[in-house]
Amino acid sequence: MAKKGNRIQVILECTAQKESGVPGMSRYITTKNRKNTPGRMEFKKYNPYLKKVTVHKEIK
Repeated sequence: MAKKGNRIQVILECTAQKESGVPGMSRYITTKNRKNTPGRMEFKKYNPYLKKVTVHKEIK
C-alpha cells in the first residue's frame, strides 16, 4: 500500500519560451513537500529549445 504524505509531483514549465514564440515547450517533473513549500516553486533549468538556462515555474 502506498504511503500517504505531503510529497506531491509538480510540473515546472519555462516562462521565457512562452514570451519568445519558439515552438515546443520545456517542462520538467519534480516532487515537493507541500508542508515545507506551500507556494509555487521556481528553478533555473536548461531549455533545449532555446539552448540556454531559463527560469521554470510550477504550473497546476
